[in-house]
Amino acid sequence: MTDTAEVLKAAGDCGRFQKWLVVLISLACPSLSFHLFSQIFMVQHVPHHCDTSWILEINPNLTKEEQLNVTIPRNTQGSYEECYMYTPVDWDLDSIRRYGLNSTEKCRDGWVYLSSEETLITKFDLVCDRKEQTDISQSIFMLGLLIGAFTFGSLSDSIGRRPTTLVCLLIQGAFGIGTAFAPNFYVYVALRWAIGAALSGVAIGTLALATEWVGISYRPHAVIISHCWFAFGQMILAGLAYGIRNWRMLQIAGSAPVFALFFYIWVFPESARWLMAKGRIKEAKKLFQKAAVMNKRTIPPELLDELTPEKKSKSGNILDLFRKRHLRKVTLIMSVAWFVNSLVYYGLSLNIGNFGLDIYLTQLVFGAVEIPARFSCIYLMQWFGRKKSQSGCLLLGGIMCLIVTGIPKDLPVVTTSLAVIGKFSIAASFSVSYVYSAELFPTVVRQTGVGLCSMSARLGGIISPLIALLSTYNSVIPMAIFGSTPVIGGILCCLLPETRGKELRDGTEEPMENQWSSDDASINGHFKQKEDSQEVEGTKTTRF
Repeated sequence: MTDTAEVLKAAGDCGRFQKWLVVLISLACPSLSFHLFSQIFMVQHVPHHCDTSWILEINPNLTKEEQLNVTIPRNTQGSYEECYMYTPVDWDLDSIRRYGLNSTEKCRDGWVYLSSEETLITKFDLVCDRKEQTDISQSIFMLGLLIGAFTFGSLSDSIGRRPTTLVCLLIQGAFGIGTAFAPNFYVYVALRWAIGAALSGVAIGTLALATEWVGISYRPHAVIISHCWFAFGQMILAGLAYGIRNWRMLQIAGSAPVFALFFYIWVFPESARWLMAKGRIKEAKKLFQKAAVMNKRTIPPELLDELTPEKKSKSGNILDLFRKRHLRKVTLIMSVAWFVNSLVYYGLSLNIGNFGLDIYLTQLVFGAVEIPARFSCIYLMQWFGRKKSQSGCLLLGGIMCLIVTGIPKDLPVVTTSLAVIGKFSIAASFSVSYVYSAELFPTVVRQTGVGLCSMSARLGGIISPLIALLSTYNSVIPMAIFGSTPVIGGILCCLLPETRGKELRDGTEEPMENQWSSDDASINGHFKQKEDSQEVEGTKTTRF
């Protein structure tokens, strides 16, 4: 009886087939960045004041400045109030000027915006009492990510990685363009919710494909290269938003490119490992043979003939993650790690306006810093293993945020530098989490497990803006929370087993000590032994 790993090695676990797959996955990543962060540029503050055209019925010859002086009160800084106006009266203009107006009220006839650019703010009047709706809409978008993580995670385990990913890409493109034509804010929010759900489906499906097609030694390369393209997408967004100030055109420009990926229908592969787990051996053999042809390898016929699943795997569900002790521990700790990653990642990202730089430049820098952060994970996981990399990145990011709480406000350069290091560490931690989680969960519940972790991350994303509101009580509270939670998460990750150099497990049975060991010495020995044996057999493949 031959297992899936042996056939994959014979077909080539890091050849042209795998590299082509990574290219396909990477092409879909920039659009994820756009939908996650584009609203930041659509809801920038626009100077405005109440519409007081009522005064023009009394005297239509007033200049703009005279109209404002008569009808709009000034705030303590001496500028016109944005949300209040003097209560309209039926007096003539001379009486108004002689006695003045003292009674104020909220804007009753809408607002006048001092900008010709159309943004979400100006289109749907998201100012004054309605300005909090922008934050609410972002939370609803994150809720979509959460629901999508659960729904499409389970769906991917049931019907396959390929169809789930393709459907989610279609939803992402269609609803993305549809958002640009939303007739009101409520429709806009509903469409954004659907986009958020689709983003989770794409992220989870592509992660599984990269994990299940690429060999042990090169698995981190496949996942993290796609993450670098996600960071590159953030940089593209900065330039796109800078050049396109109309929110509708920006939404279309960021959503339409996904339709260029229509050729995925013919070239996007299914996971052979998933097919084997479902007992669809004939289809899996065809995929293995296709991979072997692209990699210029030959699979021995007897190897394919003996290819059978070790066990007839039934579909896993979320309860399977909690029935067994070893899976319960992995599920709870990795859920905490994902929650903390998201909490701090968005906590720092949503404060880009507080760094003293232009928002477009800040977005560019934040995207650029993630590229070395993602790439460094490849070597961190090779040198130190998954567990130490995950724990170390969380601890470093948390410590940086805690140090920020003690830095005086008159040292913005120091604060910014520490925040960038924190963002670097948390971005690296996020990439490690993707690889680590996919290796910890067995095939039959991998998508469900990663989906549950992704749900935890979305909860962190929803809560993050609420934590930032605590700065109204004390400016130190948010950063103290963003610093302490990663430290706790990093300590908990020390309790997880190491997976470096280990084969992916298909069933939910508890692994033997020599399959999962926390002892780094035995892990390194096992990994070295595998490398040596591969060199002797001449099956060593080229790295990404």
